[in-house]
Amino acid sequence: MVPQVLIVGAGPTGLVLALRLARHGVAVRIIDKNSGPGLASRAMVVHARTLEFYRQLGFADAVVDLGIRIEAIHLREDGHDSARLPLNDVGAGISPYPFVLAFPQDDHERFLVRQLRALGVEVDWNTELESFAQDDWGVRAVLQRGGERIACNTAFLCGCDGARSRVRDSLQVGFGGGTYDHLYYVADVKTDGPPNVDLVGHLGANTFALMLPVRSRGMQRLIGIMPEPQAGQPEPDFEDVRPVLEPLLGIKVEQLNWFSTYRVHHRVASQFRVGRCFLAGDAAHIHSPAGGQGMNTGIGDAINLGWKLAQVLRAGAHGALLDTYQAERLTFARKLVTTTDRAFQLVVSQGAGGQLLRNWLVPHVFPVLTGFSAARRTLFKTVSQVQIHYPDSLLSGGRAGEIIGGDRLPWVPRADGGDNFAPLSSLGWQLHVYGNTDPLLAAAARVLQLPLHAWPWTEAAGEAGLLEDAAYLIRPDMHVALALPRQELDALRELIARFQLRFTDEPDATGQPPARAHSTPDSSPQTPAPSSSPY
Repeated sequence: MVPQVLIVGAGPTGLVLALRLARHGVAVRIIDKNSGPGLASRAMVVHARTLEFYRQLGFADAVVDLGIRIEAIHLREDGHDSARLPLNDVGAGISPYPFVLAFPQDDHERFLVRQLRALGVEVDWNTELESFAQDDWGVRAVLQRGGERIACNTAFLCGCDGARSRVRDSLQVGFGGGTYDHLYYVADVKTDGPPNVDLVGHLGANTFALMLPVRSRGMQRLIGIMPEPQAGQPEPDFEDVRPVLEPLLGIKVEQLNWFSTYRVHHRVASQFRVGRCFLAGDAAHIHSPAGGQGMNTGIGDAINLGWKLAQVLRAGAHGALLDTYQAERLTFARKLVTTTDRAFQLVVSQGAGGQLLRNWLVPHVFPVLTGFSAARRTLFKTVSQVQIHYPDSLLSGGRAGEIIGGDRLPWVPRADGGDNFAPLSSLGWQLHVYGNTDPLLAAAARVLQLPLHAWPWTEAAGEAGLLEDAAYLIRPDMHVALALPRQELDALRELIARFQLRFTDEPDATGQPPARAHSTPDSSPQTPAPSSSPY
């Protein structure tokens, strides 16, 4: 099968993009120059928003079972416990996944490869992108595998090939930012004593160390800053860090599984799209390890881009829809890199601000604040990425209750154990009404073949920020496109015309078309096409 999309890079970003495209019925080819999933991976944390995306794809529960729910963060300073921050169900009422999950990237990648294989897509390992060219008709790429040059023609190319992206370099896209002075390490170890199931972190001037559990091997993943090397010192190894690390984290390492060092950067690409080529994940943005945001952000890129490519390729949407990928994700990436950089620099700073944070605010003030539900909710929303929104996107409009166009659809549990996220497994557009449905809206939804889901008004819906009897147009990535307080049809028709949207059946998590609240034979009204070229 001729691929419609070529994905370069089979890390979490590329794998999730391939999964999403394959679920939408898009022919995809994914290549990676390595021989298989990585081993010495650094990303450990899977946040709630990523699990919500995985629920759409049907495997969130499997990921939770493979990982470890982090119940608390233990903070240390100068080798002593300074604070304990409970995380158990910190996001209760906000997400069906109100916790932080430890699931190392290497295990994560192998899991995603298996999910992709189940959809009939194999990763082309040991295959490298040599060159490519694009025009109005498509992308012509040349691949290399085992000394053989292979031609690959495709409609779109996605660079998910990491910080040293060949796709980004070939597109001559700038990658402004900088590199932290410190050399970092990552190691897989077994420690003595009872197994640790929490996140343990050390904060200090020019030092940083984390320990998280790895379920698959009963090991601990260690991440931190290498001590300053002595003049003439050979290549660093674990024995160089052991004398510093063990007292900092209060552990004794019995067995070393593997050890690696790396540099950390804070950079954002100047563009995420050049014609038919896109950048995502580390190829588009890299930043400090603060908050465990990197891998989750890349997966968010993949979800955002995947459904838009599918809409253009499978549903005939106008190519201008693809411009919203850069508009939405580049803005977020710039804010994230700035935020994580400032936070990380403050944590390891030798100055008065860093000392105040480590010696007073973290051990004394922060635990008190996190005892208040409002502070805990704010912390969870910020770190878990459920607060990501796109208010300035051309796909966003209106306000109903506390929800504005571009917001994530708030989660509303029901008394019977269900919730308003269940229909999202269709991976398609849908309308939600919480209260009474206007007959005119219901009739329009039938004509448009737009699934409409209505629930009786509840107190939980109000607490989530929704407005009674309002309608919400939900994008395939679980964000609200339009918030319609009076179920207005004009804004809906305008959005459809702008992007030539068609609301076709999408498979659910089992691969079957979803049941529809309203459906009719294909009688979608014709809408005028934008005058500009779709690409």
